[in-house]
Amino acid sequence: MCYYKQVKLKKKEQIIENERQGAREKVAINEQIRAREVRLIDENGVNHGVVATSKALLMAEDAELDLVIVSPNQNPPVAKILNYGKYRYEVEKRSKEAKKKQHVVDVKEVKVRYKIDTHDYEVRIKNIKKFIAQGNKVKVVVMLRGREMQHSGLAMELAQRFMTDLANEPLTVEKPPMLEGRNVTMYLAPQS
Repeated sequence: MCYYKQVKLKKKEQIIENERQGAREKVAINEQIRAREVRLIDENGVNHGVVATSKALLMAEDAELDLVIVSPNQNPPVAKILNYGKYRYEVEKRSKEAKKKQHVVDVKEVKVRYKIDTHDYEVRIKNIKKFIAQGNKVKVVVMLRGREMQHSGLAMELAQRFMTDLANEPLTVEKPPMLEGRNVTMYLAPQS
């Protein structure tokens, strides 16, 4: 398949996915409600029980508000009489607050060579402590190039030295030092 057709296909798939997400987020209001009857809650929070949708629409119109399906998965669906614009604003506000509070754990990478100088080593230790304090995982990579592969034992010793120097820190070794290709890698994570 040529590049042009691949790009066109990906765009089409993206449009379809966006439409699916939009359909999931859409809320049925007023005349869009297809159910014959709904479990009605009015603007004051009073439960009116199961009511015909046409009667619920009239009640919403009398109150000069909207009839909104708040729980479509119930049988019959739960509808509420409220100001739809205000409802939409509060839903978005809650989702933004939830997004602010969540913390995404990143994997920070610290790369060194086995011939590292003492000051550079101390800087790497300080960076690892900072990353762990922020709640991120750390991947320590001791790189070996060319003939340095003969000294993989020295790279393992350096990785062990990292572990002993960080023994007093609140962290756990997720993956002990292992030789992977031309690198010795180990993963550290904050204690939970």
